[in-house]
Amino acid sequence: MASHSSVSFIGSGNLAWHLAPALDNAGFVVKEVYSRNPKHAEALTERLYQAEVKASLDFSTSPSEIFIIATTDDSIEAIAQEIILPEESVLIHTSGSQPLQALQFAATGNIGAFYSLQTFSKSKKINFKDVPVFVESNTAEAETALLEMARAISNKVQKIGSEERKALHIAAVFAANFTNHMLTISKQILQQNSLDFELLKPLITETINKGLLLGPENSQTGPAMRGDLEILDKHMEFLQDDETLNEIYKLISQHILDQYQPD
Repeated sequence: MASHSSVSFIGSGNLAWHLAPALDNAGFVVKEVYSRNPKHAEALTERLYQAEVKASLDFSTSPSEIFIIATTDDSIEAIAQEIILPEESVLIHTSGSQPLQALQFAATGNIGAFYSLQTFSKSKKINFKDVPVFVESNTAEAETALLEMARAISNKVQKIGSEERKALHIAAVFAANFTNHMLTISKQILQQNSLDFELLKPLITETINKGLLLGPENSQTGPAMRGDLEILDKHMEFLQDDETLNEIYKLISQHILDQYQPD
């Protein structure tokens, strides 16, 4: 098989927006981009040196050796079954929670997973060198391709199994997605009371920094951690007009109470 130097992307979302240029700059030349929305594919090719928009999933005459599915989790299996690949190619998905078996019916024996543990937005630049990348593969050939590709763009590369990758993804949802949603809720509460979100920024920064420095389990503060039931009741009363928020507050406070006030 030829050197793993040419890549094609299926998908042009937030991850592809960052991963494709990173690979391009590291010598893994991106040749093609396919997307259900050709305008999105076109926008991504404009960030790349020589990539072209691909109109279908027929890659049988593709110059690439590596094919990266960077789409939503629920579309991976269908794409893997539909895609037509050159012989000996390597097909990879980028999901945190989908097992390697999601690619088992693809028209190649070389399959892998390439999970970048970071949050990606098109408007925010990311330095891939600092992004942990976790790889899994089913053949020596696929493993070589994945490790070469991962090490070309990241200083933190590790082999991992499907179950461990799922655990990482779930932990990441709590750490990043849920934390961000909590910030959204706090901003909405402030806005409803004519207060500025800027007021919370020093607290948010200190909370994250302290959790990383001391360990989150050693950094918990607040009424639930202290077992201050009177304050908890007052807060839930304040939120009584929003049943969902009241329930979220109660559920998380109870979880903290159970952990720090077991008696």
